Amino acid sequence: MSAVDYRAEARADRDAAAARRRQDAAAAEEIRAARQLAEDERAARLAAQQAADKARRKEEKAAWRREKLTPQNVYRTGTLGLVVASGLASLPAQVMHFVEISPMLLPLPLALEGAAWVMAAGVAFADARQLAARVRWMLRAFVVAAAGFAAWINYGYGSHLDGLTPSQQTTAGVGLAAVTLLGPLLFEIRQWVSTLAADEDETPDARARRRHARLRRRHHRAVARTAGRLLSAAPVDSLTEEDAWAMAWEIEQGADEPGMTPDLVARRVTRTAAYQAAEHTTGNSKKKGWFGRKRSTPDLREASGPLPVPVEPESAEDAAPAAAPAVVEPVDRPTVVNLPKPVPVGFLKSTVALKPVASQPTRPARALAAESTRPARRVTHRVPDSARTRRPTRTLDQLLAEARTKTADWPTADLTAEAIRRELGTGAARARQIRDTLHAERSATATTTSGAA
Repeated sequence: MSAVDYRAEARADRDAAAARRRQDAAAAEEIRAARQLAEDERAARLAAQQAADKARRKEEKAAWRREKLTPQNVYRTGTLGLVVASGLASLPAQVMHFVEISPMLLPLPLALEGAAWVMAAGVAFADARQLAARVRWMLRAFVVAAAGFAAWINYGYGSHLDGLTPSQQTTAGVGLAAVTLLGPLLFEIRQWVSTLAADEDETPDARARRRHARLRRRHHRAVARTAGRLLSAAPVDSLTEEDAWAMAWEIEQGADEPGMTPDLVARRVTRTAAYQAAEHTTGNSKKKGWFGRKRSTPDLREASGPLPVPVEPESAEDAAPAAAPAVVEPVDRPTVVNLPKPVPVGFLKSTVALKPVASQPTRPARALAAESTRPARRVTHRVPDSARTRRPTRTLDQLLAEARTKTADWPTADLTAEAIRRELGTGAARARQIRDTLHAERSATATTTSGAA
């Protein structure tokens, strides 16, 4: 092999090695870039995960604040904290007071303070179970008694502390007594607020029903007692409250429609008659033009037309017929009636010597009907009892016969006292008697028919 060939092969080997090194470097660079990309992606995922965790923790904290740090929870928790602080401040003074008397009295302050708080918890339990009001007030009386006795003990202990001035002793006694009463007072106020809040959480319909029931019992106590007795006498769930109230109202007031009483019916009749009379008077005044108008004497004369000229009679004969009652026709404006002029008679002169007047045949006066162009209108005012047509009073047998005829095709469910009263035009008491009789007759008829079948 020549030297030229050797050099060429060496050069080719070097070129091949350089190419391999370049390829290896490119492959290594690609691997490093891929590894770096993976690391960057992992770091980005970790950062995103950390940001999401931080946001979640922040949201959870905000949700906890919204749920726990509400005014309601703060009020309840704060009240309990003040109650605990009140107990810790008042209990040591009671313990020291009784221990100074005798160590055997150590359980006494614990029992006294515990009785007050147990009774306060009993008030809360009674409110939760909606027990009777007398139970709650009895428990509150126990709380006041126990807390008042404990406050009296603490006041006596604080007002006799050694090493203090009289003013400081008084301040200490008043402070211990106040802090003893503060705990039960705050707990009771908290319970009242919770009860009122629970009442406000009710639906408007339930709240309206409760208010209506309370007003109904207060306004109609007799009917409420009768309805309660009907409910207690009937089997369970066999009579509803509304049906019992309707029955009690009919028993107490005599009306089928709840709300109507004899006084209300009489007042309605009186007011209706007064209104109709006032409407009649007002309507006539409006038609004549005298309603709501101020008129003077000249206006009245102008509206009434020219006044008639009076005619003087020539003698007593002409004046005699004029003394007869004249028929005055009704007009829509004031009418001036002409009166006869008096005839002078000599003073202290006897009337026997006067010339006798020839008698003339007189005709009886006829009553003339007043002519009017207005249409006849019905009477709107109350007709007096003397002018009314008396309707013959029907006996119970007649009413029963009429009721049997008119209600023959009525179903039994429609045989109510109100329907019978309207159909027959009778009173409520007679209508109830007829209703009971018809129901009894139909029941007897149905029993006979079923027995025959």
